[in-house]
Amino acid sequence: MQKNISKFSIVIPTYNERQNIALLIKKISKNLKNFFYEIIVIDDNSQDGTKLVLKEIKSSKKNFTFHIRKKEKRDLSQSLILGIKKTKFNNIIIMDGDLQHNPKYLPKIIRIFFKKKIDFLVCVRDFNKRSGLSILRYFASLLLILFINILFKKRVSDPMSGFFIFKKKIYISNKKNIYGKGFKLLFDLIYSSTEPFKIKEYKIIFNKRKNNKSKMNLKVIFHIFVAIFYYMLMKLLR
Repeated sequence: MQKNISKFSIVIPTYNERQNIALLIKKISKNLKNFFYEIIVIDDNSQDGTKLVLKEIKSSKKNFTFHIRKKEKRDLSQSLILGIKKTKFNNIIIMDGDLQHNPKYLPKIIRIFFKKKIDFLVCVRDFNKRSGLSILRYFASLLLILFINILFKKRVSDPMSGFFIFKKKIYISNKKNIYGKGFKLLFDLIYSSTEPFKIKEYKIIFNKRKNNKSKMNLKVIFHIFVAIFYYMLMKLLR
């Protein structure tokens, strides 16, 4: 076990990731030898056989568990919140299940997080390099992030990141204030907080999506703008 590094939980949301999830778990395991952690996958009732793959992984990994959201409406943020509630440990890593977040970064960001004794470490996209994003997604992300950072006086350069580490107490302290619907839980956790916290960034390059298509759609975009309005209103009422 790594010295001076506490136990942590990794929460991964999935929907139709049959072609990706086993490889992702394998890469996480390879990069986190000698670390003490658990992996929790929350699946949004995939229709492509992801559940069968998750069962196979569970049969061979003691630190792995999963949960299927069958009755609830498909929602990435709600999946992550459920995963957070199921974690055993006080330090949580959130990452996507589609291999765009490269597990090779995990050892480095974990060491920084514990060494610096911070509340958040956010993996921010290197927007000087467009790898992993379509041209439309690239420019849409840039404009949205600029808009958010102007409104909220920038706390982090990429509040739309889906790859980050944080202390569970942040969620527990602010869960009543969280909008919690849509696509980006980091945005919820940062802007629902009424207390100061320590946050650092670590720049990464996104992998290109190898299988399946992006989950971004009009419903997700709608929830992003509702969340922006919600937190602006909360800010004015404080």
